Amino acid sequence: MTGTLYVVGFGPGHEDHITDRAKKALKDSDYVIGYKTYMELVAPLIEGKEVISTGMSEEVSRAQAAVKQAERGKTVSVISSGDAGVYGMAGLVYEVLAEQGWKKDTGVKVEIIPGISAINSCASLLGAPIMHDACTISLSDHLTPWELIERRIDAAGAADFVIALYNPKSGRRTKQIEEAQRILLKYRSPDTPVGLVKSAYRDREEVTMTTLSEMLEHDIGMLTTVIIGNSTTFFYDGLMITPRGYTRKYTLTEEKQPLRPHERLRPENEPWALHGGQPELNEVEKPSSLKELGLQALGAIEKRKSAPPAIKSVFEAAVSPGVVNKNFTPQQMIAIAEAAGEKGTIEYTPHHYVMLKTEVSNPEPIIEKLRAAGLDLAPVGDVVTIKACDFCDGEKGDAIPYAEQLRDDLGGISVPKELRIGVNGCGMACYGAVNEDIGIVYRKGAFDLFLGAKVVSRTAHPGVYVAEGIAPDQVVPMLTRIVEEYKESGHPNERFFKYFKRVGMVEGFAYRETPVPEVEPMPCGE
Repeated sequence: MTGTLYVVGFGPGHEDHITDRAKKALKDSDYVIGYKTYMELVAPLIEGKEVISTGMSEEVSRAQAAVKQAERGKTVSVISSGDAGVYGMAGLVYEVLAEQGWKKDTGVKVEIIPGISAINSCASLLGAPIMHDACTISLSDHLTPWELIERRIDAAGAADFVIALYNPKSGRRTKQIEEAQRILLKYRSPDTPVGLVKSAYRDREEVTMTTLSEMLEHDIGMLTTVIIGNSTTFFYDGLMITPRGYTRKYTLTEEKQPLRPHERLRPENEPWALHGGQPELNEVEKPSSLKELGLQALGAIEKRKSAPPAIKSVFEAAVSPGVVNKNFTPQQMIAIAEAAGEKGTIEYTPHHYVMLKTEVSNPEPIIEKLRAAGLDLAPVGDVVTIKACDFCDGEKGDAIPYAEQLRDDLGGISVPKELRIGVNGCGMACYGAVNEDIGIVYRKGAFDLFLGAKVVSRTAHPGVYVAEGIAPDQVVPMLTRIVEEYKESGHPNERFFKYFKRVGMVEGFAYRETPVPEVEPMPCGE
């Protein structure tokens, strides 16, 4: 049974600019999935729908959740502001589907529903700034190396494109827009018209006309789109206009034109074109001319001073001497330091491992070297992590085999949100297993089970004590079923305690409210 997956671009946000097709898709959907802020913009259109909303930088989890629900036979809409195919969710949804071996003819039905992109909506408020060749460049270097972005800005500046800059600035990224201005001033006049549009067609819309040299004197943020004119763009009566070049063939002030319609496309009247104003080559001459053109292109490629920068991947891993062992040897510490290199980082964590992070093109040699040093490696992020006490240096080691089996069977499994399973080897529970998402405590030859601890905030609380005396040979299969249920049914970014509360029962164990004291609101409102 397969469902339908709509990827919906809803434009700048105002209902007037959402297409009828997009509205119908939202109306027909069982689930609507998107960024929290976007959900608020389309709230009147999704009343009564099952909603899955997540925060910024959680696009992958949204795409995965959409695919999962569609594969269950549901009709799902994933929403993006602007156009879903321009820095939106369309490509990512297809990437997730491709990773799973999806086929267009036999898999879930996918429809991309276009919307008005920011370059179009912002241009309409400025006048007509993108009448000629234009490009979009995102200044966010969270996913794209800055060296590559620099090359694109430089190329667009040299080619005299009108440029729309997306994601120009944020609280942490403040230098990128300054660098973009510096690069473009190599090719453009300081007086080049620039339009700044914030929250186009939304309640807090702001439109500012400025110049390339003065644009940084104005407020620019993540909700701003920056449109930079080309060498011909001009201001007129509060509007930003880029000519398309009609004046080369037309006299705008005259009713009678110097060139008649049948004369306007003659080569001699287009000296600026590829043919250079020369008459069309005859059929005999064309092949040699094309060959010559190809040789020129090859020569230009060979003369390039530098190749595009190689894109390295970020390798992250949780490194420990073992799920039970808590002692690193000096040789192991050296191996970790060598793996990090000069540019990598080694972060101490309170979770019985260090997090290694470094840029590499091939992580396999690092992995082999660390494992050869006797170190355990596990993925980090939204995965299952097994935490265990040291079992009093093995003196209380009856539960060690079960901790190690949990690590082997469940460690590193992808889940909606990071899930920690804590294991204590005696009733003292000194390593705090009861304060993890799932905690098991070995006592009197059996295990006690705790579910759904809330590990942060002033209303934090231990897990619900749901069972005692679970037979050791049953505990690993039971926890496996719990993890699989959470993996299958949890919403993206939904912590286990929230999931337990929402569904009310997991593996036959009922959720119970944990008493927490009344607390005054924090000054920040949290």
